[in-house]
Amino acid sequence: MRNYVLQRLVYMVFLLWLVTVVTFIVIQLPPGDYLSTYISRLEQAGEDLTDEEVAALREQYGLNLPVYARYFKWFGQVLQGNLGFSYDWEKPVRDLIGERLALTFSIAILSAIFTYAVAIPIGIYSAVHQYSIGDYIFSFIGFIGMSIPNFMLALILLYVAWSEYGQNLTGLFSQEFQGAPWSWEKLIDMAKHLPIPIIVIGTGGTAGLIRVMRGTLLDELNKQYVITARSKGLGEVKLLFKYPVRVALNPIISSLAWLFPSLISGGTITAYVLGLPTAGPMLLRSLLTQDTFLTASLLMFVTILTVIGTTVSDILLVVVDPRIRMERAAS
Repeated sequence: MRNYVLQRLVYMVFLLWLVTVVTFIVIQLPPGDYLSTYISRLEQAGEDLTDEEVAALREQYGLNLPVYARYFKWFGQVLQGNLGFSYDWEKPVRDLIGERLALTFSIAILSAIFTYAVAIPIGIYSAVHQYSIGDYIFSFIGFIGMSIPNFMLALILLYVAWSEYGQNLTGLFSQEFQGAPWSWEKLIDMAKHLPIPIIVIGTGGTAGLIRVMRGTLLDELNKQYVITARSKGLGEVKLLFKYPVRVALNPIISSLAWLFPSLISGGTITAYVLGLPTAGPMLLRSLLTQDTFLTASLLMFVTILTVIGTTVSDILLVVVDPRIRMERAAS
């Protein structure tokens, strides 16, 4: 077990470095750069730049260097904790993304807790009570949850809250705490605004995981080892949670890997609708403006969280599933 964990950590470090290389190359693939986008905006506003001014700006932003030189310059700064400068926001990247990544991470963790706390018990109940009234009800709700986009659910909740109760549910903070330094009062205010984003973002994942948990557990309950254990008089509760449920949790645990990228990429529209100051809207804006260092830093952190999530899920699979432990011990 210890050797497996160390092996996974070594792989993770190498993969994280490879991620920085691939990320930086990918954002260089589209034609043009931030400066060309900036010049285009100026021309639309009726301003023209001379060739000397364009050359000076290109040198100022470091865009006159070849791609590999820009990468090593950026990666060297990253190792020192400096993520570069955002051309679009005219601020250091570290100052821009720190709070947004923290809020994104917090919402992701709370949404995951909500998703698993709801999906796993309902999936177990539906599998054990197959074709019962409760199973049909939960299956119907699950299909509804999977078919309604998160942003549509967000719009419905916002409309109901405003039309019926006069409440504005957008954002994570009240007006008086916008831009204010962190304090207990601001933290409590954020906690009051969190339930709606957590429910909206977690609903789609909950509906999907209910179906996964139900299907996987039904498959395990029909296997020979369960039938044999039941015939020998093993109690239903002990039989259920000792092996079938643990094995059925494998795909649920594996879903930790795509938790963060799905929140940032798939939840961007939802974040716009709810007015959430998360990383998704900022990443979209940086891609549209070709803000190189901001885009690279956001993509790098998203991928880092994905790699960490994959590593954690792999380790948890070894802990939960005895068959994987036996395979690792044999190898």
